Amino acid sequence: MFALLAKISRNLVTAIPVMMLAGFLYGWLGQAGWLRELIIPFTFLMVYPMMVTLKIKKVLEGGDLKAQVLTQLINFGLIPFVAFALGRAFFPDQPYLALGLLLAGLVPTSGMTISWTGFAGGNLAAAVKMTVVGLTLGSLATPFYVKYLMGAELEVNLAAVMRQIGLIVFLPMVAGFATQRLLVRRFGEQGFQKTWAPRFPGLSTLGVLGIVFIAMALKAPSLAGDPQLLVYLLAPLALLYALNYALGTAVAKLALPRGDGIALVYGTVMRNLSIALAVAMGAFGAAGSEAALVICVAYILQVQSAAWYVRFSDRVFGPASAEAPAAAH
Repeated sequence: MFALLAKISRNLVTAIPVMMLAGFLYGWLGQAGWLRELIIPFTFLMVYPMMVTLKIKKVLEGGDLKAQVLTQLINFGLIPFVAFALGRAFFPDQPYLALGLLLAGLVPTSGMTISWTGFAGGNLAAAVKMTVVGLTLGSLATPFYVKYLMGAELEVNLAAVMRQIGLIVFLPMVAGFATQRLLVRRFGEQGFQKTWAPRFPGLSTLGVLGIVFIAMALKAPSLAGDPQLLVYLLAPLALLYALNYALGTAVAKLALPRGDGIALVYGTVMRNLSIALAVAMGAFGAAGSEAALVICVAYILQVQSAAWYVRFSDRVFGPASAEAPAAAH
């Protein structure tokens, strides 16, 4: 089973559209309301496994302060406001679609940040640190960004969003860290990294696919009446990712060495869409499925664009050298 899940994780560009189609067909042909009961279990399945493999102790290591500061300045000082502006421009009368775009730009970094940094020959240690810091700061900041930026158009229950963040981020983070320590104590650090750690990302992927299926099933009736909506969502998302890549690449080229620069690009472009999806589905009721639809489309663009950027990283930053052993993977 784990081998199958690992294979699916490597092929999200295909798996997510297939699950979106399956969810649409189910919601179009049948009754999907009962699927709401599965949102919390699938959300936990989506977030908890990636917390088990999170290397929280990496935050205490030094050596890349400039890259860390620049990354979080982009993540919290620029990208959310770009996403908000695009939402206002493209969806002036559809606030929940605008909310989906904002959520897609709010919570930075995921396990994909580390994976793609490694594939491109970047600084893995810096990417791990960006992931932990970005995830924590993003989770704390998201309720306030949503309230401040969307409060005029939507009824944002700040306490409900904060409860949802606690349920889908901090509770799994504590449980995941406890699981990690238990497995390390039982099998040793090497045994954990070699045998157990590779199994958890596949479980997270299963949770992602489940939530994508639910979101599409709940949105199917309105999508059937407006089948061009998915295509309509691609334009602002493509623009958001293009601007994010351009900005990250420019800052990385001007201010950082190769390994740190690649980590910065993936530390700002790879958003934690799993958490964004969970917030949309859990904190905004039935209307949240509209915001979730935007995030489902963002998954496709994010994975595909990350793969293309790996191909061009040597051309952008120059070939990898013996710059730092941290860049190896």
